[in-house]
Parts: sequence; structure tokens; C-alpha cells
Amino acid sequence: MEETLTIREMCDAFGVTPRTLRFYEAKELLFPQRDGQRRLFTKRDRARLKLILRGKRFGFSLEDIRQLLNLYDMDDQQITQFSRTYDIGKERLDDMIQQRDELNDAIADLQEQLRWGEKMIASLQQSKAAE
Repeated sequence: MEETLTIREMCDAFGVTPRTLRFYEAKELLFPQRDGQRRLFTKRDRARLKLILRGKRFGFSLEDIRQLLNLYDMDDQQITQFSRTYDIGKERLDDMIQQRDELNDAIADLQEQLRWGEKMIASLQQSKAAE
């Protein structure tokens, strides 16, 4: 019989909460076996959770993740899954680079404003001290 993990063991192994696992199950991302009230997670569930967490880290939507995971079952040696994952990953990388560039511009602008503020404060303090 395949080794399964309980919800607590999954939480410990992946650093997630039981609520998170139940949420992913409700979103049809994970399909644990049921033994009465207990959820038992298979090796496939563990692999899926690893991919879910990686996708979330990269900013993929849960719907994108669900669709990509569902492509695994196509009978094409995962070509479609890998290709679609690559395409979504490339789009996400482009978005992240644009966000980083916008953030770098905002940081530079704020740094410039803070330098100006320092000069204004120093100038006002000198004027007040000269009085």
C-alpha cells in the first residue's frame, strides 16, 4: 500500500496550515483519500502541493495552477503541461520584471525626495539657529 500522510504530517512537511490544505482541496487542487473523517494524502498529493506552493510563490493564480495540474493527466508525456507552464512562467517573469522596474523607479524618487527633505530641514534649522 502507498504511504500516506495525515493532514498534520502534511502541515509539518510543507509548513502550511490545515485550513490551507482544506482550501486547496475545496478548490480541487488536492484530492486526499478519506478514511472516515481523516484525510490521507498520497505521494501524488505531496507532489501537487509542492507545485501549488511553488506556483503561489511565483505569483501564479490558483486557477492557472489548477489548469496546469490538470494537464498532467493528458496522454502526451506532459508536453502540453510543460509548454503551458513555460508560457505562464514567462508571462509571470515579464510581469515581475516590470513590477521590479517600477518599484526601483519609486525607490529612486523617494530617495531623492528624502534627500531634498534633509536639505530643507537642515536649512530651516540653520535659519532658526541664526535668529
